Amino acid sequence: MHYIVMDLEWNQSPRGRAGKCGDMPFEIIEIGAVKLDEQLQEVGQFHEFIKPAVYRQLHYKTKEILNLDVKELEQCRGFKPVIRDFLDWCGDDYLICTWGSMDLTELQRNLSHFHQKNPFPKLAFYYDIQKLYSLLYSDGKDRCSLKTAVEQLGIPEDIPFHRAIDDTIYTVRVMQKMDLEAVKQYISVDYFLLPDKKEEELSLVFDRYAKSVSRVFSTREEAMADREITSTQCYCCGRRLRKKIRWFMIGGKNYLCLAYCPEHGYMKGKLRIKKAEHGGVFVVKTLKLINEEQAELVRQRKKEIEKKKRQK
Repeated sequence: MHYIVMDLEWNQSPRGRAGKCGDMPFEIIEIGAVKLDEQLQEVGQFHEFIKPAVYRQLHYKTKEILNLDVKELEQCRGFKPVIRDFLDWCGDDYLICTWGSMDLTELQRNLSHFHQKNPFPKLAFYYDIQKLYSLLYSDGKDRCSLKTAVEQLGIPEDIPFHRAIDDTIYTVRVMQKMDLEAVKQYISVDYFLLPDKKEEELSLVFDRYAKSVSRVFSTREEAMADREITSTQCYCCGRRLRKKIRWFMIGGKNYLCLAYCPEHGYMKGKLRIKKAEHGGVFVVKTLKLINEEQAELVRQRKKEIEKKKRQK
């Protein structure tokens, strides 16, 4: 098995939302990737610019960050031959690694727009190195820039930032400095392709929390009517838990609840209702064991929301 450490640069409509192509807000114009073996040693590189076909003019931010001229890109190959070569280069047994959570989704959006075969499965796994870095060196929630991570680890800055291949090389150097084994259980899930059936739904248990991803539902109401979606189960002992506080809405699209396990204590549940790429909604549920102080914060949140409702 190989790790494909990948970074993409993309362009967008120079006219903002008015010129956006509905199914593809970002068009890939550069792919940079490094292939690593299981010991994180480099075994190959892939780098190529791509001739734009949707957004023929560069957005000012793209020009500014990449210091590129569209005339340079006009001399390059188009997306289809480049992506075929890239996927062939990746091989058959690999795991994508990216700095952040957007690249794999945007790659699949581009594949879909250009009618290319998508080699990734539903709910594709990948490593978000930015998240793993936060789990090792921060609180697991903070997301620092790649440049900050490079500075914190004392990695020499001998190439520029903000070009796909250069950022990929820096990501590789960060990975090689990290204790990847300590956090590699925290694999990330891409939501571009989603389950159609209940049997395809995903459940993952980590040492700090449990996570599940549902199939696609037509509406939020249909999703919330599903008993499995709203159930709470202790991921340590498997016991179905009675809720101390039933699901209540926060922020207009998310829900919280508070349950209690007689053996392991309080558990906070969170439901995030997300729009599916091709219509409908799906639910990401996380369950996390918490202490009494954290449980009190959930109770207070519930009281605050009820108070605001009464004041309307």
